[in-house]
Amino acid sequence: MAQKNIYYSDKYYDDKFEYRHVVLPKEIAKLVPKSRLMSETEWRGIGVQQSHGWVRYMIHEPEPELPSQEEQMKLSYAANKRA
Repeated sequence: MAQKNIYYSDKYYDDKFEYRHVVLPKEIAKLVPKSRLMSETEWRGIGVQQSHGWVRYMIHEPEPELPSQEEQMKLSYAANKRA
């Protein structure tokens, strides 16, 4: 599946993890299950690209400051910090 229009935030960090948000356009967002988090195989299958070790931990409601909020979905990922 094409990665067109998928937005990847810059990474940010705390003491244990690095984090990143991914914003999906409507046509991809409709493939995301609402009742559970996706496995790595599933999110890679819809076109999300992350290095190995990232785990999806949250889904967000559309944010008002994002253009066309009703057409986007924000997913959050975390990975262990590397030494």
